[in-house]
Amino acid sequence: MPAPSGLTPGVDAPTWPEEFAERYRRAGHWRGETFGRMLRERAAAHPDRVALVDFAPERRTRTYRQLDEAADRLAAGFAGRGIGRGDRVVVQLPNTAEFAEVVFALFRLGALPVFALPAHRDTEITHFCAFSEAVAYVIPDVHDGFDHRDLANRVRQSAPGLREIFVAGDPGGHTALSDVPCDPSGPLPEPQPHELAFLQLSGGTTGVSKLIPRTHDDYIYSLRGSNEICGVDADTRFLVVLPAAHNFPMSSPGWLGTLYAGGRVVMCPKPDPTTAFALVEQERITMTGLVPPLALLWTDSAPRTERDLASLELVLVGGAKYSEQAARRLEPALGCRLMQVFGMAEGLVNYTRLDDDPETIVTTQGLPISPDDEIRIVDDADRDVPDGEFGHLLTRGPYTIRGYWRAPEHNRSAFTEDGFYRTGDIVRRTASGHLMVEGRAKDQINRGGEKVAPEEIENIILAHPAVHDVSLVAVPDDYLGERTLAHVILRADAEPPTAAQIKAFVRARGVAAYKIPDLVRFVDAFPQTGVGKVSKKGLRSAAVPSEQR
Repeated sequence: MPAPSGLTPGVDAPTWPEEFAERYRRAGHWRGETFGRMLRERAAAHPDRVALVDFAPERRTRTYRQLDEAADRLAAGFAGRGIGRGDRVVVQLPNTAEFAEVVFALFRLGALPVFALPAHRDTEITHFCAFSEAVAYVIPDVHDGFDHRDLANRVRQSAPGLREIFVAGDPGGHTALSDVPCDPSGPLPEPQPHELAFLQLSGGTTGVSKLIPRTHDDYIYSLRGSNEICGVDADTRFLVVLPAAHNFPMSSPGWLGTLYAGGRVVMCPKPDPTTAFALVEQERITMTGLVPPLALLWTDSAPRTERDLASLELVLVGGAKYSEQAARRLEPALGCRLMQVFGMAEGLVNYTRLDDDPETIVTTQGLPISPDDEIRIVDDADRDVPDGEFGHLLTRGPYTIRGYWRAPEHNRSAFTEDGFYRTGDIVRRTASGHLMVEGRAKDQINRGGEKVAPEEIENIILAHPAVHDVSLVAVPDDYLGERTLAHVILRADAEPPTAAQIKAFVRARGVAAYKIPDLVRFVDAFPQTGVGKVSKKGLRSAAVPSEQR
């Protein structure tokens, strides 16, 4: 079968060598499933079961049959407008039923969703549309006070290949998404399991995100493995608190994993405790996934809420390093189990396990999904280090990509010659095989030749009773090369400490003097990257008032 839309296999999206692909098929990891067929099979098995609930703004439900039929009709409408197999479509929708319908419609066609987050603006969207050579862009009319139609007008001027703009809501001169669906005139040609399903965004904290090519085979395997580890089944009610386009709430186990299991997905319009706790009570939510700053906010808010959170069984925390101090507080506050997740949109995902002892759950970031996830931890010269020692994490496996989309030069440095992905993470492996994440290699601080791991000091400062969150970064220094700067968010109900008291608190924990923060700055919030992670770059560029030194 020819490559779709002029794509060159192995060039636009590097793929697995055939010997590895055959190994993963023989092992039963790749079963020849596609997302379009998966939804159709679930709809046939339990057509009247509720698949999805959203609030836009009133409560709406979609059964599996309704979701399947909506995907079919949208796919037919997209096809009628010239969108076909291999075409790229940038999808920037909030947590609504339309998001799932559009994505499954594109899966059905074999077109590739390019997942953008609601917070992305001109720079990111223009890059995604131009770089992916997108033929269409799907948006809401207005979301969180921002008019995406105006953004689309600006983007169109820089992306001449953009033929169609579809708007959920008032189209404002573009095409209303509600006008697209039509009755299929016949069966659509199905994509092949080994073909690309979508382009995901890299989670890098500098520059514009790279595009990550994921196939039906590899991504569905990660869903299936995640479901087995997390205990997702038809009774699961998963609350999508984070943006649904993000890899973590999509697949770990996320809304796609929940639909794969025949469970119920509830789209949360906002992640704040007031909104989310009300939905936990109303929809009897059993599982959700949070990033560490949000987990901290929920942990602080839960003891004061009047909402009934008793249905909540498991909270997964991932997307960034979750400190030990914060992890110890979650289960008592929320009354449910904690599972740590450490993964990346490029592939590898690790989970603590439901039967891990409590200490392992709060101090490690888990084990890989697959027995065929290959892990190497190496020094700066790519020599393997013993278990227990920190090093650079390299990985390859049945759901870890072999290269970014159309990035041959970057791929040469991001992957080894034998296909291991250089994650950029500094980790160590315990005797049980669990990984402990120290942080990103580029975030390590070199203070006068002494290395400071930000997470170690952050964990100490988080133990201070007045501290809500903290992020330690390097700032330039003429004498030392780099000094350490701790940005601290205080709890609203606490007596605020001084910078000197924070330093004294760290000193009292008995760490080396060079690890005590040189500077402390109190802030209300941390800047974020385009994919919602704390921007260390933004923190490094922040000015430091002299009184907080």
